[in-house]
Amino acid sequence: MAESVPVRCPECRREHTYTPPVYPCDCGSPVALPLQRDTPPTRVLHRNWDDSWVEVRCAACGISVQWPQPELGCGCGTLLRLPVAPQPERHDGCDASDGAETDGTEPDGEEPDGEEPDGTANSGAGPTTSPSAGASRSASSSTAGALGAHDAKGRSRTRPAFQPVTIRTAQDARTAAAQYLRWLGFAGVRVTEKRPASGVDLRGNGIIAHVDPSTEPTAFGDVETLWLNGLNEEADTACFSLAGYTREARMRADTLGVALFVLDLTGMPQAVNDPADDLIRSVC
Repeated sequence: MAESVPVRCPECRREHTYTPPVYPCDCGSPVALPLQRDTPPTRVLHRNWDDSWVEVRCAACGISVQWPQPELGCGCGTLLRLPVAPQPERHDGCDASDGAETDGTEPDGEEPDGEEPDGTANSGAGPTTSPSAGASRSASSSTAGALGAHDAKGRSRTRPAFQPVTIRTAQDARTAAAQYLRWLGFAGVRVTEKRPASGVDLRGNGIIAHVDPSTEPTAFGDVETLWLNGLNEEADTACFSLAGYTREARMRADTLGVALFVLDLTGMPQAVNDPADDLIRSVC
């Protein structure tokens, strides 16, 4: 498991403990994202595809793959992106210690043992995998810790691991949220084909949800409108956002009991307020 690091929100100064996700490389080895401890996190205000992925090399096989940038949702509504340490350059056919070219044998005439001086396998740098491939691999790692706090809340032992949906479009975001609600145990969850004026994107037995796939933090009005719809329909309410929430939206959700989740690009939701934790506990 990756080592936990302390994270301070630059907006509210609240301290958090963050454990980087561990992803499975194609070679079968775990890949933990190396965080820069001496660099503060940045607030995510606008999402774009390039900034949402980071390239990390597997220490075992040397292949570089793009994985989702590590992010943390603060209780104040701020979505934080944690900086990943830059990868050292790797040169094929060169000794890692001095960069001298080799002919495939050790200087003393012994055959190479397939090890770099640091003990990692000398496989050479392979082709970089596309973001979508990295996301699909990260989806399969949900049993290795990607569920994070959700596992700590006590998933049913008989329930299969959640399989997220990689998010590339707004409809993917709605599908990912619907999958998660079904996994929690809400029956009959369906995605609306066209976005209604009410802002309700998902409906199920006893639950309605709003999904915000935009690059702006979800606002106060979206949360309050969702709550009013839930009040009229006597249903629980949940909101899913790709870019986090404004402080006003976060405070209003706490007051009204609206469950707030943040979605990353792998389609994995993260609870960001107490009502969301309560919703998870109520069905797990």
